[in-house]
Amino acid sequence: MPALVNNGGDDDFYSGGSFYTNSTDLGRLCSISSQVDVYCPPCKRARISAPFLFGETDFEQNKQPSIDILPDECLFEIFKRLPGGRERSSCACVSKHWLMLLTSIRKGEYESSKVVKENINSVSDDVEMVSSDEDDGYLTRCLEGKKATDMRLAAVAVGTSGHGGLGKLSIRGSSSSRGVTNFGLSAIARGCPSLKSLSLWNVPRVGDEGLSELAKECHLLEKLDLCQCPSVSNKGLIAIAENCPNLIALSIESCPKIGNEGLQAIGKLCPKLQSISIKDCPLVGDHGVSSLLLSASSVLSKVKLQGLNITDFTLAVIGHYGKSLTNLMLSGLQNVSEKGYWVMGNSQGLQKLVSLMITSCLGVTDVSLEAIGRGCTNMKQMCLRRCCFVSDDGLVAFAKSAGSLECLQLEECNRVTQSGIIGVLSNCGLKSLTLVKCMGIKDISLGAPLSSPRNSLKSLSVRNCPGFGTGSLAMVGKLCPQLQHVDLTGLYGITDAGLLPLLESCEAGLVKVNLSGCLNLTDEVVLALTRLHGGTLELLNLDGCRRITDASLVAVADNCVFLSDLDVSRLLRSVKQKHAFPEKVGQDPGGFESPALQFNQQSNC
Repeated sequence: MPALVNNGGDDDFYSGGSFYTNSTDLGRLCSISSQVDVYCPPCKRARISAPFLFGETDFEQNKQPSIDILPDECLFEIFKRLPGGRERSSCACVSKHWLMLLTSIRKGEYESSKVVKENINSVSDDVEMVSSDEDDGYLTRCLEGKKATDMRLAAVAVGTSGHGGLGKLSIRGSSSSRGVTNFGLSAIARGCPSLKSLSLWNVPRVGDEGLSELAKECHLLEKLDLCQCPSVSNKGLIAIAENCPNLIALSIESCPKIGNEGLQAIGKLCPKLQSISIKDCPLVGDHGVSSLLLSASSVLSKVKLQGLNITDFTLAVIGHYGKSLTNLMLSGLQNVSEKGYWVMGNSQGLQKLVSLMITSCLGVTDVSLEAIGRGCTNMKQMCLRRCCFVSDDGLVAFAKSAGSLECLQLEECNRVTQSGIIGVLSNCGLKSLTLVKCMGIKDISLGAPLSSPRNSLKSLSVRNCPGFGTGSLAMVGKLCPQLQHVDLTGLYGITDAGLLPLLESCEAGLVKVNLSGCLNLTDEVVLALTRLHGGTLELLNLDGCRRITDASLVAVADNCVFLSDLDVSRLLRSVKQKHAFPEKVGQDPGGFESPALQFNQQSNC
């Protein structure tokens, strides 16, 4: 080694700089002191990057996997450069730590998204463009109960990015201890900018922070449904209004912190709003609802107001400015009087209203109902539930005024009698009539003769009205010979003598017949039904008709060739004498059940 020693011949190491000016030379000088350099021959690259420590035991103790050595900043930069959704999903499966890092990256921060956008901007219009990495939001995810956690939301945020993008998300019944929080909703916001529909039900730990983060990232949001979200206030709703101009449907239920301020922001900043539903929000009053109606009056078509502290003023606004409304539902408005409904009808602003449903509103009387009929000339569907001040006079006056009425449903309107029903059928072209639990309807002898038959009524449903008996059935049969659908559920008082005239008067042929709970009907009715309408009958429900026997089933099988839905549950009539079954077969307190009748629910013929 003459080149490494001095000319003096002594054994001292040469002190000085490196002999090689090129850093890629095979040899290298290792400094072991400030004045001494030692030449080291080339060697293989170390397999690990850990510092060199003397002693095998120390070396083994300091050897760590690379997943723990790389800092989050490096992993963040690596993940940003992943080419697609499949690679991101694979990395998310490595550990919870990696999943959390991936959810912290916004969709637009991935390098692949930036490159695609640059390529799209650089090509001309006549060249086929490269498909963008932006997702269109085709996927739907629903998390319920124990499955609704932040970890699952993080997994959804990462996993859906490469499979069409998340378009609709529903979270229902989140656990109060380990359920969804603002963190999980923020992960969805960063990873799913294509989200168009969000539904949050019973998520007490999600508040304004999570909703605001989602509003900042998901500008395509069109539908928002908040139910039992006690932590969401006007602040979160204002954030939605400021960042989601495409909002078309808003539903708020049992959110005690949302009030007029949030609704005013929605009305002002969301010009495309078409549907609103507000229920049981104590802070919502006239100012919030009326400003929302005024701002979106040109496009708003569906409105539901339930259990709110609004007054006659709001209904006056609806009557004047609801010119685009087609569906209106009012329920439990205890502070609205007769005057409010009267003004709403007489304002003549509800010319496009097609469907109106009013439930448990004390202000609906005969006077106000007639005014509504005059103001809503194009109404086709009307439903009155638990409106205790509506009587025959108001109902008949409404039917005369609403000339376009096709469907009428009355539920627990106990002042309506048989006379009112006859007046309705005689004065408008109804196609469907439904009566539910109307205790005022009873069979009475009519002094005046019935008017000419109305050929418009196709469907009659009378459920759980105990006073609707033989006389009422005969009256309906004479007035409505074109019936096709008949539902007489729970009319345990009707007999064969009352139902047979109705069956004989139906000229068009019955298609659906429901006789569930009609305890006094016998085989005579079923035999007549199959003989007269067997060629058209498609549905037959005999649930609970305990006097029906196998003879009826034989007739059904022989005559009803188009029958697709048959229910013969709870048929307990004894057929022991016909088939000589042993007494112990199917015996119960109600009689003997044939093995042929032991199938329940629905059977196909």
